[in-house]
Amino acid sequence: MGRNIMDTRLTRTLASVTFALAVLCGLAGLGKAVTHLLDDGAVCVKTDFWANATLADRLPVAHGVTATGSTTRLCQDAPSIGQRIAELGDAVPLLLFGALALLLFSVLLKTVLRQGPFTEAVAYRLSLLGWFVTVGTPLCGLVVGWSRSWLVGSMAPTVGSGPTVSGSMVLVLAGLAAVVMGKVMREGVRMREDLEGTI
Repeated sequence: MGRNIMDTRLTRTLASVTFALAVLCGLAGLGKAVTHLLDDGAVCVKTDFWANATLADRLPVAHGVTATGSTTRLCQDAPSIGQRIAELGDAVPLLLFGALALLLFSVLLKTVLRQGPFTEAVAYRLSLLGWFVTVGTPLCGLVVGWSRSWLVGSMAPTVGSGPTVSGSMVLVLAGLAAVVMGKVMREGVRMREDLEGTI
């Protein structure tokens, strides 16, 4: 009965679309990595270290308004190998993380189509997706933030570098919700199996 409820055109389409998006994100990440490593141009990065610095050139602003810089763009014309790798760490991890998360979600939907929504396999895959998002979001943010920090520090030593986390951590809440739902579903499956065994 659960299989009939979830085996719909919408679910099948969503499973196919998420798989296609996962492949596209993965290819985009790998393509970006290859092109950046083969590129011999400048490496650039933005920093907000001088966000409150007063601009050197006066802007046409109203009387009493002070204009300050927001972000500064730094570029290295002849980057080192370390700077090239740090630039990859600033861009590629998000694409690869998105590709893996979409792939796990696609596998979850395909399991729902094959076995129905309330099964042990679906509960396991939902928990797996939740843990991946919960742990992967801060790790990905750390790789991106630290890569950007190191790249800025390599171009402007006065700024310094260190471990920083970039991006929003809102996805951690979604991941934890998926973990909890997976555990609830697993308990529901066990209770149903116990009831079926007593009848």
